[in-house]
Amino acid sequence: MVDAPAERLESRPFAVESHGLDVIGESEHKGLPRSLFWPWFGSNAGLLGLSYGSFALGFGISFWQALIAGVLGIVCSFLLCGFIAVGGKRGSAPTMVLSRAAYGVRGNRVPAAISWILNVGWETVLIAVATTATATVFGRLGWGGGTGVKVAALIVVGALTVAGGVMGFDMIMRLQTVITVVTGVLTVVYMALVAGHIHWHTVSAVHSGSFQEFIGALVFMMTGFGLGWVNAAADYSRYLPRSTSNRSIVGWITFGASLAPILLLLFGLLLAGSSSSLSSAIAIDPVGALTTILPTWFLLPFAVVAVLGMVGGAVLDIYSSGLALLAVGVRIPRYAAAGIDGVLMTVGAIYIVFFSSSFIGQFQGFLTTLGVPIAAWCGVILADLALRRRGYDEHDLFRPRGRYGDVRVAPLVVTLGGTALGWGLVTNTTAGWLDWQGYLLKPFGLGGRTGAWAYANLGVLTALVLAFAATLFLFRNRIHAQEQQPYSEPAPEGEVEVVEA
Repeated sequence: MVDAPAERLESRPFAVESHGLDVIGESEHKGLPRSLFWPWFGSNAGLLGLSYGSFALGFGISFWQALIAGVLGIVCSFLLCGFIAVGGKRGSAPTMVLSRAAYGVRGNRVPAAISWILNVGWETVLIAVATTATATVFGRLGWGGGTGVKVAALIVVGALTVAGGVMGFDMIMRLQTVITVVTGVLTVVYMALVAGHIHWHTVSAVHSGSFQEFIGALVFMMTGFGLGWVNAAADYSRYLPRSTSNRSIVGWITFGASLAPILLLLFGLLLAGSSSSLSSAIAIDPVGALTTILPTWFLLPFAVVAVLGMVGGAVLDIYSSGLALLAVGVRIPRYAAAGIDGVLMTVGAIYIVFFSSSFIGQFQGFLTTLGVPIAAWCGVILADLALRRRGYDEHDLFRPRGRYGDVRVAPLVVTLGGTALGWGLVTNTTAGWLDWQGYLLKPFGLGGRTGAWAYANLGVLTALVLAFAATLFLFRNRIHAQEQQPYSEPAPEGEVEVVEA
């Protein structure tokens, strides 16, 4: 079947997307690489990016060290997303379906489960932050910021997120365009209003930190930005025509995803470096604390940009978490999976908003702990993509007896081994339930859990690099043999793994 011209394929934002894990048909390919700018910019343009300035300085480093660590961490991590998104164009399937080529059809359920947990965790954090920020704004306006407001805000923000996730691709692409424009304009206004609170002499006086602390901030930025998206990177490029330029996909994703975070980080560093009290408040209420330096008349517009920014990220997360849940093996429609994740997201947000007393400690622990296995998975997939010279066999991605196999033990061992090694090289002392990590710091001569390297979180980088190298050198012949096989015909009924009603 011949591809329909991209410009003639109309989106239907108010129709529920029918696709789940299935491969997008040739006649449904649409869009241009630059269309990827909108979802990636909109999902990373939230005001939470300002708070990363405080988070980075919290590692005990200077403004310039934090800025360099942030820019490197943001751009490099989103480059990884761009590379993985190329697989979406090649295979026209979601990220966690393409991952089956490396792990096997059923073996891939392990990384799919980790991906699902990460996505649900991220959407939970974003909804909780939006709820808390809304309550803070209402409190400052004198309209009450107690339990009632928090419940109402949680319902509204949660409903918007679930609705976008259930409706699917076309709605998300349309929604993200609106979010990008609105949040972009209002964020610029916010910066203009609070610019007077920046005091360069105070910022420049912040002492420099050690190399280990710089690396810790760099890794935190990577896990907080691009490494939190790699497991969903192909979900939005799978609709592009197969003739789309790989460079264009990587370029537009990296540019769109990095632009807002870098600008927000720069401004956030200037604000946090100018006021230690503001920096401390951000650790408790990351977005709501930013209202303390605003004039009253802008509080409602601030609430709008805060909520939209969080929803922009959460919508992409809930869409991809639904796909990941299907990839685990749950046999329900995609929209039902998004609904289930919405319920879990709401329960998690309730805990954070009403029962958790410390945000940044638990948040950092969450990012680092799940960042390690995701980094290992990312290393495997990047090497797998680099070794392939042909497109995926779309039928065998769903057939356990096809070329990709049922359970590939070796890649799973590499991923689990990289995770075990990585967890041994990270620490999370602010999250008590994670104090078992860092068990290799002392044996490796890195000073133990209280040494100079304890907070560098080397485990994330170690898992990524070792998994990439192991896949590149150990599985080259297997992948080459796979690509020598002729493309398969559709499997007989009953032989394909059915994942959706």
